[in-house]
Amino acid sequence: MAHGVQKLFGWFGGRGIDQTGATFDRLGFHPGKLNAIAAGLGEAAGGALLAVGLGAPGASAAVAGTMIVAASMHIERGFFNSKGGYEYPAVLGWSSAALALTGPGSLSLDHVLGHRLNRPWMRNLALAAAATTAVAVIARQRRTRTHSAKPDPTPQAVSSLGEDGRHIERAHQGGQG
Repeated sequence: MAHGVQKLFGWFGGRGIDQTGATFDRLGFHPGKLNAIAAGLGEAAGGALLAVGLGAPGASAAVAGTMIVAASMHIERGFFNSKGGYEYPAVLGWSSAALALTGPGSLSLDHVLGHRLNRPWMRNLALAAAATTAVAVIARQRRTRTHSAKPDPTPQAVSSLGEDGRHIERAHQGGQG
């Protein structure tokens, strides 16, 4: 929940929707602001609904799907959270998926309401939809990053040091120095 409201409202030291949207754009999630809203809602609304046990299949799936995408952003750093890895979002994702499959229990609003929003068929459907959507979002982000990583064909001046320590400017093909 807390990470979601950081994204959406800037609470708890968060950056708010505009800055988070700009970060998402930079990471290849286009449009950034819309993706930041989706991630923030998945975390905040999904987390809040899970906390009270209401609409457990949908709430769990929202959190799990959001965490699949979050974990994908940490894959290159390995598993452990201490090294910036995907451990933390993976634990949150698996835990929320487990809640979808097992149900919220007797101390939940779903139980009080007679499980109207927690039918067995909803669990598998919600998790399948969340996983499919997460995979599509990751694939689109990776395609976007691949296309934006192509070098710029326009020649640019590049400055480097010569053997005598003086700066040398030369034309360079592509945007990488």
